[in-house]
Amino acid sequence: MIRVAAIAAALSMIVTGCSSKAENGSDGGSGDVATDVGVEGDTITLGVLTDLTGVFASIGKDMTNGNSLYWKTAKVCDKYTVKLDVQDTQYVPQQGVQLYSSMKSDVLAMQQTIGSPINAALAKDFVADKIVNFPSALGEGLTEIPGTAVLGPTYDVEMSNGLDYLFRKNMLKEGDTVGHIYFEGEYGETGLEGTTHVAKVKKLQVVEAQIKPTDQDMSAQISQFKARGVDAIALTVAPTQLASVAAASQAQGLDVPIVSSAPVFAPGLLAGPTAPWLKSHLYVAAQTSTFEAHPDLYEQYTKAYPKEKSASAGVIFGYGMGEVMKQVLDAACKKGDLTRQGVLDAFEGLKMVDTGGLLVPIDGFTLGRSPSLYSFIYRPADVPGGATIVQDAFLGQFAEALAGS
Repeated sequence: MIRVAAIAAALSMIVTGCSSKAENGSDGGSGDVATDVGVEGDTITLGVLTDLTGVFASIGKDMTNGNSLYWKTAKVCDKYTVKLDVQDTQYVPQQGVQLYSSMKSDVLAMQQTIGSPINAALAKDFVADKIVNFPSALGEGLTEIPGTAVLGPTYDVEMSNGLDYLFRKNMLKEGDTVGHIYFEGEYGETGLEGTTHVAKVKKLQVVEAQIKPTDQDMSAQISQFKARGVDAIALTVAPTQLASVAAASQAQGLDVPIVSSAPVFAPGLLAGPTAPWLKSHLYVAAQTSTFEAHPDLYEQYTKAYPKEKSASAGVIFGYGMGEVMKQVLDAACKKGDLTRQGVLDAFEGLKMVDTGGLLVPIDGFTLGRSPSLYSFIYRPADVPGGATIVQDAFLGQFAEALAGS
């Protein structure tokens, strides 16, 4: 599904002024700023390819709201307002390709592109168009795409940190058996790589269960796990499957801890019948903090979106994405170059990204290497955002070996 896009022709150069001081307090530079695509006057347009109606609709909506909330007040170079062109891919790669084709001549960069499959389908387009892209996905293959900012540990590193936490808390021991349910494709398979790596080091037995995103009933997989005597369950799926895993485990008496990648949990699950089971069994390895640690952001969000009944860590991730994009655009503006090439150059020079604790520490973006080795661990709870941190951002014992070159 990966295709090569034609380079947009006849891009006009627009010269505008930039203020002498950027919003973050750094020198914004002075004089004219070169622009080409996605900048009109004092407005920068960024693209958002999200999931509002597919399998990751709940978190997709929260991340997009987080993006929008950030840019309500933030400006690039104290001058440029940012507008978002938001499109719903429904988590369908072909839909994502078509939507990007319709927006690419109007956007400077991609603030969000949800899902490893859609990012893979658009990889060559992004490279050909010199687009800086922030995927709301942590696939290992995404780190190999120039201009792609994976904002956290790759899924294998993330899962290994989650399993490491279970070892630290004596919920797993050497020689145990772990059942892993995972989506086909890079998201699920990269998460499985984390489990299999830990298994080799700790002599674990792994019971694999690959599913499709459309599969919703996990009863058969839980029956298999119970028959194999698993001591823990690992998940790289979506909230729908998590709810089924919890219901089936409870019904079949499989009383073992569940460790998941960040996209698996949504706070809306705490309004359902499996809420008590999730609170007592689920551990989420994530690249984002929680609202407990950022109450001001929660207050800001609820005021901006009063009709939203729940807000997940996806809001924090989306807000953090905006902060990282601003750092890139401010750096490009400081150098007097808000062309796509200028933004790409600024991105490639970004090191040691600090988001004030919204996201885990990010070392920078080296091709083929996980941008971070750290994960938060949180659990479902009746608090704002539906999750409470039980382990602040930490580097697990297996992470470095999985990080890449």
